[in-house]
Amino acid sequence: MPEKEIDKYLAQHYIHKSNWLRAAVLGANDGILSTASIAVGVAAASTTREPIILASLAGLVAGALSMAAGEYVSVSSQTDIEKADIEREKRELKEMPETELKMLANIYEQRGLKRETALLVAKELTEHDALNAHVRDELGINELHQANPLQAALASGASFTFGAAFPLLVSIFFPLDNMVYYQYGCAILFLAILGALAAKTGGSGMGKAIIRITLWGTIAMVLSALVGYLFGVNI
Repeated sequence: MPEKEIDKYLAQHYIHKSNWLRAAVLGANDGILSTASIAVGVAAASTTREPIILASLAGLVAGALSMAAGEYVSVSSQTDIEKADIEREKRELKEMPETELKMLANIYEQRGLKRETALLVAKELTEHDALNAHVRDELGINELHQANPLQAALASGASFTFGAAFPLLVSIFFPLDNMVYYQYGCAILFLAILGALAAKTGGSGMGKAIIRITLWGTIAMVLSALVGYLFGVNI
């Protein structure tokens, strides 16, 4: 099979989508759930629309910035650790190549290869690209785990904003009467659609994904409404 066809075949596996899919689903899910929960809590304690809209908008802005900053810091820290490990691996390959070769062979042996075969594979991979072999098989770092901090921050912030926009629109355009129920119903609908799309994209079962995401969404919004009813003062 030609190399281009092999690459195309490998790209069809769902694991290659895991990084961006996780970030997109997490951001949109948080956007819907946190903003709707805030709106539900305020709506339970308010008799006017303005506080609900203001709270929803504040939740959108604060949440998007928080997601972006958190993702940037998280990915940057991970990238720094990976770079430090790679630099250490470079030094060890220069200072003790034989020990590193044995370590690599031992890894392949633990995965099921015979000792002679494992040593042969380790030697051939070392001759081809020693650093890449150790980074991939000893440290477990590959292109699937590497991410750009700025790209990750922008993606998380954008996906949160997209998700949070739906509860904000509900706060603006839906009737004030029974706003709590409108927010809950629309949020559950949005979450179910998000869960179904994520499951389809990731190749997993839709039913389980929808139940999981709507169950925890319901719990969050019920608790938020309860707080609004118990501690809210009409505003």
